[in-house]
Amino acid sequence: MSAVHVKRAFRFRFRPTDAQAAELLRTFGCVRLVYNRALAARSEAWTARGERVGYGATSAMLTAWKRTEELSFLAEVSSVPLQQALRHLQTAFTNFWQRRAKHPRFKSKKRSRDSAEYTRSAFRYRDGRLTLAKMPEPLDIVWSRPLPGGATPSTVTVSRDAAGRWFVSMLCDDPGIRPLPVLDSAVGLDVGVTSLVTLSTGEKIPNPKHERADRERLARAQRALARKAQGSANWEKARRKVARVHARIADRRRDHLHKLTTRLVRENQAVVIEDLTVRSLLRNRKLSRAVADCSWSELRAILTYKCVWYGRELITVDRWFPSSKLCGACGTIRDTMPLTVRDWECGCGAVHDRDINAARNILAAGLAAAACGDGVRPQRSTPGGQSSMKQEVVPPPRSRAAARSRG
Repeated sequence: MSAVHVKRAFRFRFRPTDAQAAELLRTFGCVRLVYNRALAARSEAWTARGERVGYGATSAMLTAWKRTEELSFLAEVSSVPLQQALRHLQTAFTNFWQRRAKHPRFKSKKRSRDSAEYTRSAFRYRDGRLTLAKMPEPLDIVWSRPLPGGATPSTVTVSRDAAGRWFVSMLCDDPGIRPLPVLDSAVGLDVGVTSLVTLSTGEKIPNPKHERADRERLARAQRALARKAQGSANWEKARRKVARVHARIADRRRDHLHKLTTRLVRENQAVVIEDLTVRSLLRNRKLSRAVADCSWSELRAILTYKCVWYGRELITVDRWFPSSKLCGACGTIRDTMPLTVRDWECGCGAVHDRDINAARNILAAGLAAAACGDGVRPQRSTPGGQSSMKQEVVPPPRSRAAARSRG
């Protein structure tokens, strides 16, 4: 099989020297300032004159800003991350105009992620040593895994998270990613809280509940933070401790999702999931914490790109498909199915495990839809209680997050 041309980001921790950390912090601040000023200028031009200001105009603005006494410090850092910030703003506006995203927002010093992107003209990579512009010494990178043989980064993104950890992300061509051998197997997934994923094979993947496991540690750190005077040195230390607990939870959750999705993609030619809406569930105060800990949106996002990488098919079933209430044996749909009901018996005598039955119904509906090139809309019950299957075209969502609890 021919290899797929894939650009893949490889992220590593690194330990900056004091001089490198100071230079990067200055760069982060300048990137944020340029982005916010350009956003304000573009928004004002549209509000006042109905004029769309593009990347070229904001680039000229940046040149003018550097010549002023007030913003002359912008010339002291590498110009490439500043230009990249303007390109990212242009992309954000393009997505907004095409209704793929909301209007761009201003970057906050406290809430936004510190990052700067360097293109090839602003870094040097030789023999495993990466040197950024305005820095005489290479970065001390912790090489947790090797880059693909002969790979040269096309862009490098340096960032610092809320816990104070420094990362460098290198975007490279990865020739090792190629379609896997074609299989005859397919699997349906029903996501939930008790079991993170239930497979149509009958297997249930337990939910590790990473946030619950560290909840006591997180509560202690948050109580310690609440006792400190905001803005003090001790408050900053306590804030870092809270951020480290959150980072530990997120890292463990992401690692588990990567292992699970890799296994599903390797073992199945087609994966069928539901198009769920997590955002509405997060408004439920009784479910929001558990739903957020499951991270169904990230599960779907990882599955999406891994299926593309390895030549698999990801089939999405409409969110209103009654997978839990539908009897997989006779097709009867129950009127109600509370979350407390985990096992139920149909009038035809079939006894169902709620989650396994839902996963099998999702698989059957997805395969039927894929066979005729359609998506799946809700089934409608006939007066006699039997269901009437109806297939309609459902275009795959572009940016809708996964969502709906299965308990």
